[in-house]
Amino acid sequence: MRTPTRIPSRPPNPYEELAELADPDPHAGPDPHADPGSRTEPLPLIPLRLTYPEAEPDAESDDDAWSPPNHRRAKRGRRRRRSPFAAVPRALKLLVALVVCTGILVLADRCAQMYAEKQAQQKLQQELHLAAAPQVDIHGFPFLTQVLEKRLQRVDVTVPHVAADRVSLAEVRASAHDIRLTGSLPKSIRGAVVGDLDGEVRLSFDDMNRELAASQVRFSRRDDHAVDADGKLTIAGQELRVRAQARLQLSGGHSLSTNVDDMSLDLPGIATYRPGKGKGLTLHHETAERISRDAARAKALLSVPALAERLGVSRADVAAALQSEEKLHRLTGAPRFVEKLTRLNLIDAAVDHPWLLRKLGIDPHLIAALTHIRPPELTDRLAFSFSLPKEAHDLQLRDVRVDKDGIRATLSAADVPVGKAG
Repeated sequence: MRTPTRIPSRPPNPYEELAELADPDPHAGPDPHADPGSRTEPLPLIPLRLTYPEAEPDAESDDDAWSPPNHRRAKRGRRRRRSPFAAVPRALKLLVALVVCTGILVLADRCAQMYAEKQAQQKLQQELHLAAAPQVDIHGFPFLTQVLEKRLQRVDVTVPHVAADRVSLAEVRASAHDIRLTGSLPKSIRGAVVGDLDGEVRLSFDDMNRELAASQVRFSRRDDHAVDADGKLTIAGQELRVRAQARLQLSGGHSLSTNVDDMSLDLPGIATYRPGKGKGLTLHHETAERISRDAARAKALLSVPALAERLGVSRADVAAALQSEEKLHRLTGAPRFVEKLTRLNLIDAAVDHPWLLRKLGIDPHLIAALTHIRPPELTDRLAFSFSLPKEAHDLQLRDVRVDKDGIRATLSAADVPVGKAG
């Protein structure tokens, strides 16, 4: 008889084993089916560690294997990051440093130069008694080395609107070369000696027009050494046109003056008065023609023997002309009569026969006022001059010229002391 095959028991359930190892539920009651004698104290909980089979490492992914971050190494790497200037060549760094240092030195040099210019402006204004500070420009670079050597290359000085007698000089400009400083550095410089100086003085026509003759006279260029004056003057309540010529002349190399001559005062359309010896009151050509055609005026003129004699008319011709209109017109209509009449001086007639001037259409009161004015009184209204300041006695005026804008004179000097040059 065949022995029956043994049926194997059920394989153990791992979860049941785990359940047995777990702590009993404290809220659950005792197991009624459990054996009282078999009750034991619950076993202590043993931590269960589950392990899983590790995959075989792949040779190709060794470099990509994950590893935990090392924060300390990351911080160290950040601290050791390279500067962006690390790649700049050393020569370029030195060049940049040299440029920066040079810029600082140039800035310091310019600041020192501007300070010296300001001090020089104040000193010149004080010594020359100027209303405004002049403009001073120190040339040459670097400035500090010139100061250390106590020798400046060039200094330009410009003084605008300098008062000079009746007019103002529009500009006085001077360039000083080879200036030797005196005194000790840096704050004890007492003065300087200018080796060579040249410059220019300019008197503008605009200033002359504004300051002379109450802005009623305009000045303009006549030639290189003369100025024309043309404008209006009021005499005895009447406005007369004045014309004159002012010739320039230097006096001692320190001042310039004018000699006004060839002056004339015009009564518009009637006569011209020229003051001075050998001159006087003469009729305009239009007035002379009008008198020659007017019988009454011609007879009044010929009735004065002194005037008829100056006209070259004999007494017999005068008597015939006064008796006959035909002979009068024949005399006054002669070609040279009008020409002689325009050169006739009527000053004597104005003094001795004032009624004749009125007959000819000339106001005798105006002529009387003109005759009582001496020539200097008229010329003084148009004359002008200027002199260099007494403090600038070492300067010399030379080569006075007239251009379209005004009068110019050059300045020159040598070894000029400034301040306490000794």
